[in-house]
Amino acid sequence: MGRKRREVRPVDTIWEVPDCLWEGTIEPLLQRYYPAKATGRPRVDLRRVFNGIIHQMRTGCQWNRLPQEFGSDSSVHRWFQRFAADGLFEEVWATLADACADLDGVQWEWQAADGVLGKARFGGTRSAKTRRIAASRAASAV
Repeated sequence: MGRKRREVRPVDTIWEVPDCLWEGTIEPLLQRYYPAKATGRPRVDLRRVFNGIIHQMRTGCQWNRLPQEFGSDSSVHRWFQRFAADGLFEEVWATLADACADLDGVQWEWQAADGVLGKARFGGTRSAKTRRIAASRAASAV
C-alpha cells in the first residue's frame, strides 16, 4: 500500500497588479514619469497597459495577440517601449525590492541567477582569424 499523497496548493499566479501595489507604488511612479496633460488627446489607462505588459511577459504571446481587455495592442507595446527606455521598470523593481527588504522578505544570501547554454546556430562565430594559405588562381587564367 502506497503513501497518501500530500495535497499541495500552488501559489496564485499574478496576472494583474493588485490594488494596494498599484495605488501605493506603481501609480505614483507613473504620475512622476508621465504627468497627465490638461490638453490634447486623452491618455490610455496606464493600469490596463501595465496589466497588458504583465500578461505578455508571463505568457510570452505576441504583442498583436494580447486580449482586448488590455486595449490596443499597439498602444500597450508603445508604452512598454517607452517604460523600458525611460528606466521605469528598473525603478519599479528597485522600489519593490527595497520594500521587501524592509519587511525582511528578501534573503539576499539565497539569491541565484540561472542561465541556459546551448549550441550556437550555424556554428557561431570563429574566435581566431582564418589563416591565409596561398594565392589561388582560376584554372582558366593559367
